[in-house]
Amino acid sequence: MKSIVIVGASHAAVETITSLRKLGWKDSITLVGDENILPYQRPPLSKSYFKGEIASEKLALRHPDFYEKNTVDLHLGCKAISIDRSAKLIQLDNNKMIKYDKLILATGTRPKYLSVEGCNLPQIKYLRTLTDVDLIRESINADTKLLVIGAGYIGLEVAASAIKQKAKVTIIENLDRVLARVAGKEISDFYQKIHAHHGVDIRLNTSVSGFKEQNGQYFAALNNNNQIDFDCAVVGIGVEPNTELAENAGIACNNGIIVDEYTLTNDSDIHAIGDCSNHPNFIYNIRVRLESVPNALAQAKTAASYICGDKKAYDQVPWFWSDQYDIKLQTAGLSHDYDETIVKGDIKNKKFTVAYLKEGRMIALDAINSPKDFMEAKKIIGNSSSVL
Repeated sequence: MKSIVIVGASHAAVETITSLRKLGWKDSITLVGDENILPYQRPPLSKSYFKGEIASEKLALRHPDFYEKNTVDLHLGCKAISIDRSAKLIQLDNNKMIKYDKLILATGTRPKYLSVEGCNLPQIKYLRTLTDVDLIRESINADTKLLVIGAGYIGLEVAASAIKQKAKVTIIENLDRVLARVAGKEISDFYQKIHAHHGVDIRLNTSVSGFKEQNGQYFAALNNNNQIDFDCAVVGIGVEPNTELAENAGIACNNGIIVDEYTLTNDSDIHAIGDCSNHPNFIYNIRVRLESVPNALAQAKTAASYICGDKKAYDQVPWFWSDQYDIKLQTAGLSHDYDETIVKGDIKNKKFTVAYLKEGRMIALDAINSPKDFMEAKKIIGNSSSVL
């Protein structure tokens, strides 16, 4: 009997299991996850779960019966610490060894940590797991002074969720606008105004140089020689891929685990999928590492198909979404290296789009409360001959 081992227990892993069984894989499937709970949804952590709108049990990606019905051997609450590629063995931190014929790495990412004085104070928190959110929620009430460090998607979503709970929120961002790494100025200006309208204090071109506790109060020292007091701080300055397991086994890595269009690494029996994988995108003719559930699901299907003997190259239009207040942002494509933007719709009524063009061709679109435009943009971007 052959064995497939999946390391990492989230969206990509569950989709891989589903796809393998649908495609007729009858042999062994083993799932290794370092959290002691079944795989669960991640996107609601900074949104609906943070706000208390959904219970933790509703986050499960599949009912517990799913793993039994699909005869999945679960190893939860333990970590894969090494890969012996010649013997095809995975070693876990509980001293167990697992044999594999095919290995799928879905190790995801971890938060980037601040490295400043006082950064280990218990009031400095990061959001990645269900436990992380539970600890943050315990610290927030109507009187809480919440400091959010970083104005990317996670930072803004946390701010919006905390405002819903009547917290007083300040955002610190070291760049000159919010969402600067992922969106154009029109979207940045829009979100800055929305958050300001809801009472969020946004401080741009500002960074934290240290934290301290004094007589039971907590302070963040800023680069402009000011300081701000807070009760709880959430750091959202980005993530980095979990590649150590792969690197130590001699698997090629560079900003993620290097894979081809079939999710294969430089070892023909090892695949990498989801946020940890660095893969080719033929729409843009570049290599990318995407932090996106749609990417994780699509790559899982690609890996499962390849293992089951049906080569289907992964070549999807990247897409993302963010929910803040009553606003849904849907992004199709990658807006880097654009040379023109076109804004359509009604910004005041929070229903508009920003198209990003390069040499007259749409390469990406941000859609604010405009799902039809978003869907149409995905089709246009996927057709390399489409020119506006």
